[in-house]
Amino acid sequence: MNIEQQYIDLFEEQYDALCHNSTELMNAPRKEAMAHFEKQGIPKKGVERYRYTRLDDVLKVDYGVNMQCLLPKFNPYKEFECDAKGLGTDLHFLVNGVYYDKKPSDAEGVYVGSLKKFAAEHPERLRPYYNRLAAAQKDSMAEFNTAFVQDGLLLFVPRNTKVEDTIQLINILHSNVDMIIFRRILVVIEQGAEAKLLLCDHVTQQQRYFSSQVIEVFVGENAHLDIYDLEETHNLTARVNHVYVEQEGNSNVVINGTTLHNGLTRNDIYVDMIGQGANVELSGMAIADKEQHVDNHTFVRHKVPNCTSHELFKYVLDDVAVGAYSGRVLVERDAQKSYSEQSSKNLCLNSKAHMYTQPQLEIYADDVKCSHGATVGQLDEDALFYMMQRGIPKTEARMLLMFAFVSDVIDQIRIPSLQERLHHLTEQRFRGELDQCAGCALCQK
Repeated sequence: MNIEQQYIDLFEEQYDALCHNSTELMNAPRKEAMAHFEKQGIPKKGVERYRYTRLDDVLKVDYGVNMQCLLPKFNPYKEFECDAKGLGTDLHFLVNGVYYDKKPSDAEGVYVGSLKKFAAEHPERLRPYYNRLAAAQKDSMAEFNTAFVQDGLLLFVPRNTKVEDTIQLINILHSNVDMIIFRRILVVIEQGAEAKLLLCDHVTQQQRYFSSQVIEVFVGENAHLDIYDLEETHNLTARVNHVYVEQEGNSNVVINGTTLHNGLTRNDIYVDMIGQGANVELSGMAIADKEQHVDNHTFVRHKVPNCTSHELFKYVLDDVAVGAYSGRVLVERDAQKSYSEQSSKNLCLNSKAHMYTQPQLEIYADDVKCSHGATVGQLDEDALFYMMQRGIPKTEARMLLMFAFVSDVIDQIRIPSLQERLHHLTEQRFRGELDQCAGCALCQK
């Protein structure tokens, strides 16, 4: 039996359970999505955009699936505590892909909560959005998610509404058996609205996990959205994450991702700028050692004039870790006055670590300013020698140089308390320490 067949069989056997524990809106595209997955299969070596990441091995595992949408016995609101000083977030949880219910948001018209619940009660409001961007790309792993997902988070902000508190979603992977988790996040920021979303991935036990996530984002005219993504799991975790963004005129989107600890990570980010004056800022940082693998793939389309895009990705790799960055910017024929810049800068701390970087520009307009650059190198030995000559131990000097190298990615975060927290976590990671949230019962398990 090939790898795909076990999931095709599971889908057919459990289709009724999948639908029963979800809602009509999410059930509607399941069969078509599975048909696409069956036709395309798990991306193989010949698929260009997955050329650096093989998913065969991690999907061979005999995973359990939370078909009944069961929640754990513990209450994460009582057991989880984030000690980022002054962060003051509106806290929400997905546990194994299922929303752990809490009272609705207090802000008038703002909804932050279960995607399944809102889709069941107001399907007509979500029908223009759900699965529209994901289905258009026809990526087999996103279709895989659509076929199996049952719940997730919806963030809906009505026009001209500013959400003051950062919305924090903790994705908890919790199981005493190997588990595959499917989750969906839908974000709708209407005209003139503003919000910030912080996503954090955590595990509670040393099991194998495969985490499949699809995020669809719609940002209206003159709207602002920040998404910050922090992955801090363990080396038995594989994550495939798809982010699809559609921006209208004069909107501003920031997406900043940090991988501090993982097993295998594949992040896909697709951005369509469909309104003039749209701006997107994409940045990412990865610290990987042992046999860890981090792959970031971005595709930004300038479809109309006067849009701007900025990309900055940095990796620090040690041992036999593998990093990959592939960034494609497409400037379409009518997208005059476009401005785009890409930068990929990377450190390999020894000769066995591997970094693959591939920035790409595809330009069909003639009045644009676009640039890209990529570097792969080692720590500056002269700077290291200089610091040691002034009494700084070699280990400390190396840590300081690595920290300085990635700090500009962290500095792009527009929440001071989160920026401070990530500075601390990054320093701890470079020191070889896995930080735990003080007072958090989940982190102590």
